[in-house]
Amino acid sequence: MLIKQGRYSGYLRPLAYLIDLAIILLFAVQFKFGVIDYFNYAIFISTGWLILSIKSQFYEIYRFTKVIKIVSLSFLQAALFSLLVFAFFGIFEELSRPAYRVLIYLVKSFTLIIAAKLTVFYLLKRYRKWLGGNYRRTVIFGNNKRSKELFNFFKNNPEYGYQCKAVFKLNHEESLEDCFQFIINENIDEIYCSVSSLKNNEINQLVDFSDNNLKVLKFLPDNKEIYTRKLKMEYYGYLPILSLRDIPIEDPLNQFVKRIFDIILSLIVIIGLLSWLSPILALLIRLESKGPVFFRQKRNGLDYQEFYCYKYRSMRVNSNAHINQVRRNDVRITKIGKFLRKTSIDELPQFINVLFGEMSVVGPRPHMVSHTHMYAERIDKFMVRHFVKPGITGLAQTSGYRGEVETENDIINRVKYDIFYIENWSLLLDIKIIFQTVFNALKGEDKAY
Repeated sequence: MLIKQGRYSGYLRPLAYLIDLAIILLFAVQFKFGVIDYFNYAIFISTGWLILSIKSQFYEIYRFTKVIKIVSLSFLQAALFSLLVFAFFGIFEELSRPAYRVLIYLVKSFTLIIAAKLTVFYLLKRYRKWLGGNYRRTVIFGNNKRSKELFNFFKNNPEYGYQCKAVFKLNHEESLEDCFQFIINENIDEIYCSVSSLKNNEINQLVDFSDNNLKVLKFLPDNKEIYTRKLKMEYYGYLPILSLRDIPIEDPLNQFVKRIFDIILSLIVIIGLLSWLSPILALLIRLESKGPVFFRQKRNGLDYQEFYCYKYRSMRVNSNAHINQVRRNDVRITKIGKFLRKTSIDELPQFINVLFGEMSVVGPRPHMVSHTHMYAERIDKFMVRHFVKPGITGLAQTSGYRGEVETENDIINRVKYDIFYIENWSLLLDIKIIFQTVFNALKGEDKAY
């Protein structure tokens, strides 16, 4: 069962350990230890590596794991391992080496480890898709929207390696006993059950069968919206309590990391770019139309507090700027303004808002106050966006939902992406969104007008 239920197989995880340790110990040759000293280093580092890996869950990578999670775990492991290596040279002072040599060793080791990890991850995906190997046999209990979505996911994503052998609708023609016999005969690995499709006694029978036959049982949340959320389990004494939403940015350490990241990036942009770009743009903007260089507008931010959001002025001064959003071929937009909006340069002054702590580099995009009031009344969960600081760019914008809200579907999907970002924040996700934003700006977007 370990072979069937482990990370790609029962042999791959130990093999990954051995490969990573081999890389670490191979590059350690550059320190030119004696035989005994090298042996001591190998024992110390290997033991520490295994302990760190277990605590950081470095090898808890599955076929459904996202690449950004792999990279995130790798950076965490690299940071912890760096402390371990420097601790070794601190303990054994007679073996001390210059810091730059240790850093070179760490960079080379982890570059190769990450490359090997991603290579294996992608090769397994290709192996499953093209050759049909490394697969899991599955069945689904239930006949509703979510069970159909899961079946289509298995069917349309062969690189994940799931082969759905049956979907049990549990009508009068099918009994649980027949389903159980099918599972045994077909040597099924994993059972997926829609909670809303089975009665309590049927779920209990399914749990007992799975336990007694060493089958992996997983549940699909029913159609009640609460079960589709990322719930957080806490215990009050021995009483389990489910929290509706877990927001990573509320953690003090995460707040500190995100704020430091925002300050550093905003200072780089303000000093390195806006300091010389602003005078040039000020001249061009004023030459084409009268009015201020900067346009400021009230927006709603963290905890629904209002603040002034800054932009380079891209339109002629008009009384409707704070009421009507920009539309395609809007006559209010100036020639230089069209360029600024197309390249998103008009948003750069918002790094001043970031430096002041009113915004973050990445987060839900803030709307005009009048639109915020309107959407708050019409769009379900719109206000969730205000649990965190608004951003210059966000996951919704890089996913195709930026600019003008043409239909209600646009704002609904924007809210979905914003909530996903809030519930799944990580520094690597911020970095990914920033790179995607820059790429989209250089490539040009249809809704950048």
